[in-house]
Amino acid sequence: MNMYIGNLSYRVKEADLRQVMEEYGTVDSVKLIIDRDTRKSKGFAFVEMPNDDEAKHVISELNGAEYEGRAMVVKEALPRN
Repeated sequence: MNMYIGNLSYRVKEADLRQVMEEYGTVDSVKLIIDRDTRKSKGFAFVEMPNDDEAKHVISELNGAEYEGRAMVVKEALPRN
């Protein structure tokens, strides 16, 4: 399942986010979205987990949870057009 992780602190790195997500299961990929002009984080990422049950557990546990001083938004990512 591909998940959208939003409202992240601009200090969060991909490795930090991977570490948090791996507490709940196997992580295939973490993609922190970076502004191409400033090269700084845009404050959101996409995380891919192969096991849908583990991903649903992440959503239920971490949506609204505080991480680095901000309440994360964690939900299933919408398909790309």
